[in-house]
Amino acid sequence: MSRYFSLAPYYDRLTRDVDHAAFADFYTRLFAASSVPVRLVLDLGCGTGTITRLLAERGYEMIGVDASAEMLAAAVEKCAALPQAQRPLFLQQYMQQLDLYGTVDAAVCALDGLNYVPPGELAEVFRRLHLFIAPGGIFVFDVNTPLKLRGLDGGLFIDEAEDVYCVMRTEYDAQEDACVYGLDLFCRSGKNWRRESEEHVEYVHTMQALRAALHAAGFGDIRTYSGTDFGRRKNGDMRVVISAVRK
Repeated sequence: MSRYFSLAPYYDRLTRDVDHAAFADFYTRLFAASSVPVRLVLDLGCGTGTITRLLAERGYEMIGVDASAEMLAAAVEKCAALPQAQRPLFLQQYMQQLDLYGTVDAAVCALDGLNYVPPGELAEVFRRLHLFIAPGGIFVFDVNTPLKLRGLDGGLFIDEAEDVYCVMRTEYDAQEDACVYGLDLFCRSGKNWRRESEEHVEYVHTMQALRAALHAAGFGDIRTYSGTDFGRRKNGDMRVVISAVRK
């Protein structure tokens, strides 16, 4: 079962505080500075397609890839109102099994998507990205920092919308060097409520390990940016943004 099977219909309403437009603006600035013209962009781990749509509206030809059929269904619906020529192509694939029809000019992976990849599988993700990003193309992604993930141990978080109530418990697993998110969703169904549960795991990736894996896969010109570079002044050190160029 997809880890977003229950969460997908409510994901957008439970992430209202995320400034997706700031991410899209930041990517656009980096694309403009790229040494190769950026027209075709891969959104890896695209989720419900919010950033995919924002970039499509900015004139980029988009490919959205995600492992969750439920999240992709939401993404397709979200982009259905775009003109036919602007609608992204969506593919259901795991990052470790990325397989495109050709190369793209740039790739992005937003909102800690790469934290879902176990450390032992990160090299394969970067290897496949190197295959499908054109020479000189840029790859931009962000990860939750080790400080954030390790500091979430014992956390309890509550969020709600009109038809859903979400309780999230977080536990740091020292053996796996990962944060486990236990989600309980109470979803309105007519006059009743039903309870659904999911478990998500985000793995710690150190900057040293990311740099080494990128270099080994054939990426260079690796640069880092803090969360404050795209408007997150509060807790900006909890997320690091990284760009790398495909050699």
